[in-house]
Amino acid sequence: MDIIHRNNVTVTGNPQGQTVVLAHGFGCDQNMWRLTVPALEPHYRVVLFDYVGAGRSDLSAFSAERYGSLDGYAQDVVEVCERLDLRDAVFVGHSVSSMIGVLAARQAPERIKALVMVAPSPRYIDDDGYRGGFSEEDIDELLESLEANYLGWSASMAPLIMGNPEQPELGEELKNSFCATDPEMALVFARTTFLSDARDELPGVRVPTLVLECSQDAIAPREVGAYVHRTVPSSQLVTLDATGHCPHLSAPEATNAAITAFLAGLG
Repeated sequence: MDIIHRNNVTVTGNPQGQTVVLAHGFGCDQNMWRLTVPALEPHYRVVLFDYVGAGRSDLSAFSAERYGSLDGYAQDVVEVCERLDLRDAVFVGHSVSSMIGVLAARQAPERIKALVMVAPSPRYIDDDGYRGGFSEEDIDELLESLEANYLGWSASMAPLIMGNPEQPELGEELKNSFCATDPEMALVFARTTFLSDARDELPGVRVPTLVLECSQDAIAPREVGAYVHRTVPSSQLVTLDATGHCPHLSAPEATNAAITAFLAGLG
């Protein structure tokens, strides 16, 4: 199967520039980066894609077994990088894609030379000495609600995830993105996302890393950003003056400024 078609890969920007790979989070697709791409295109080669099961990917390639773990999504990333023969790319991942990027960088260190984590969380469920933001019961209820009524879940959860009630069009966009995803595939990705625990992977990160957190985020509270920064060697933590879990949509100027400053510092 052609990887370009499978993952709906798009390449834009400066062909002579450093390659930046933009990876979307759960329930989203590459269109969620539309406010970031223009800030990168003049100087960087930009690669966008959809995970299998999302956006305009080839849904026939979906496998509940493969995508029942973050490693399956990381394999998508690695195969896209191999197909494009990327070397020393910078991987920018939103939400769960931050941890997918960590796994991909471990699998193919020659392909990824730096990471940008936008609103990352290595584990959503609280644990002894760790605050992820949700109890185990919270996540069980979330997944049960999603499975019972996906469209209703999307309508109620999207505004909470997006935040910024003064910009209701953003919550509506996220809801529409959720609703455009096949419910069975979304449930697999949701379980993979919200039940994952990638904390043990963080100390092994060996590439420069930027951690971007929001000042208020119902999905990834600031304790999570502090944990990721503390646990990932050679990481920088930037707290954006932004609310919600999708700062690349709700606060694109601040998000883009942080990303481009980090990229410029890589040399």
